Amino acid sequence: MNELISLDQQLLLFLNGLGSSTFDPFWLLVTGKWFWIPFYVILLYLVFKSVPRKKIIFVLIFIAIGITISDQLASVFKHGVERLRPCHDPLLIDKMRMVICGGKYGFYSAHASSSFFLVSFLTILIGKNYKYLPYILVFWACIVSYSRIYVGVHYPGDVIFGAAVGFLLGGVLANLTKKVVNKN
Repeated sequence: MNELISLDQQLLLFLNGLGSSTFDPFWLLVTGKWFWIPFYVILLYLVFKSVPRKKIIFVLIFIAIGITISDQLASVFKHGVERLRPCHDPLLIDKMRMVICGGKYGFYSAHASSSFFLVSFLTILIGKNYKYLPYILVFWACIVSYSRIYVGVHYPGDVIFGAAVGFLLGGVLANLTKKVVNKN
């Protein structure tokens, strides 16, 4: 386990070290929640176009449930595991670029989890209607996830674990949504 933690720290220092103050404002926008509102509006539009009007409420409820579970589960893990964020780790503070810093604990990334939840959920639910949507969603989720490493608030392992949890949760809830929607 110590080797894995050491590798995670080294990878963080490498990826975080690729940044420069010139690009910090861009990555701060990418990692912020308000920047993506137009993208979410487009995704909602695609959902409304793809799902029958009578069944849209079920899809929206399952999206809300998935995002909530994704976020709250990350919070439970953060307080259960209590792994310091890189920006709070005394061994790393002097070695990394500090762009911002969040709460004390960071395992696992709720940003990565919620983003990859939407990737799998929307790909399963409406991906067949839009040829490039799955690729766009994966690209977007990877950018959002990388931004968390860039700004120094998550280790790569936090992001990978969060992405896996979100992806699995999205798959489960998308299939459950399909069953509920097809029943009504």
